[in-house]
Amino acid sequence: MSRRPLLFLDVDGPLNPYAAQPERRPEGYTTIRVTVPDRPRPLRVWLNPAHGPALLDLGYDLCWATTWMAAANRWIAPVVGLPELPYVDFGDGLFAERPDGVHWKTEKIVAYAEGRPFAWVDDEQSAPDGEFVTAHHPGPALLHHVNPRLGLCEGDFTALAEFAATVQK
Repeated sequence: MSRRPLLFLDVDGPLNPYAAQPERRPEGYTTIRVTVPDRPRPLRVWLNPAHGPALLDLGYDLCWATTWMAAANRWIAPVVGLPELPYVDFGDGLFAERPDGVHWKTEKIVAYAEGRPFAWVDDEQSAPDGEFVTAHHPGPALLHHVNPRLGLCEGDFTALAEFAATVQK
């Protein structure tokens, strides 16, 4: 069994800084257009090809934790330089509101981790998610918020590397 922690990756926010100024693609990013059913126009996605190699160098087992689910392997992974990755299947829980304020991804991520140490990068986590993870996950966990205007930045990679180093001792 791997001693490496898991890194759960959200796409929109961390890898695709969708909230950046719409007319200004961030430096280092490329644009793809994704055809989405029931959308009149393709979805614009900004991705940084340097992110994949940087994520692979962090010492984690990577896993998609995104609404893209399996589609992340088709559209996102090749552009950012990642291999095909496993993904959390959110199934019927996709976008399901919870009365306790816990994000709809959190419970599935904790179940997927099965007690393994993990980090989760997303732009939608809040205090109830941290409380849920503390109460239901026996291993170390890092819920790392990424600014959706900026996407993953140097400080984010540093925080992830430091967490991975502490749980692999």
